[in-house]
Amino acid sequence: MCKGLALSSTCLERAKELKSRMVNFLQKSNWSLSSCKIGKTRPTLEECMRWKESFEKLLSNKHGLIAFTDFLVSEFSEENIAFYFACEDFRSTKSAAKLATKAQRIYDEFICTDAPREVNIDHETRDITRANLKDPSTSCFDMAQHRIYLLMAKDCYPRFLRSPAYKDHISQLCAKCTSTSKKA
Repeated sequence: MCKGLALSSTCLERAKELKSRMVNFLQKSNWSLSSCKIGKTRPTLEECMRWKESFEKLLSNKHGLIAFTDFLVSEFSEENIAFYFACEDFRSTKSAAKLATKAQRIYDEFICTDAPREVNIDHETRDITRANLKDPSTSCFDMAQHRIYLLMAKDCYPRFLRSPAYKDHISQLCAKCTSTSKKA
């Protein structure tokens, strides 16, 4: 069917990634907060309610971060949270020798055109970030990271809070609390 069609290795890798994502989507099209279990602990009602207070509180809570990441995976936008935390890790790099290598790796994975996990940033931010790589510092991704943070805070976070899985989990925890208090 495709004989004689010459495709670049990048194109083939991208196609394989899309196929993998589609398989994951078909197998797990509805995410749930039950996957937020850490060890034997699950998020409490109080924790889940705190997630509504601010995006920062959601990200600073282990269960909240897992739930939000699972939600982003279900929406095919997990690259945003991965990029955000790759930048956080990069910022803590102490070795000047490792800085350039890490910066290039983050750029290649998330920023450059046709990156395997390309984040949605404007052309100006992409150009500034590319220019920052010529002399990498711990702040060379700050502008791009800020754009992605705002995107998640203003777009993904409200959708997460409106998601059926989040609402159902809150309802289940409320029902559990009500039934527990009636027994006591």
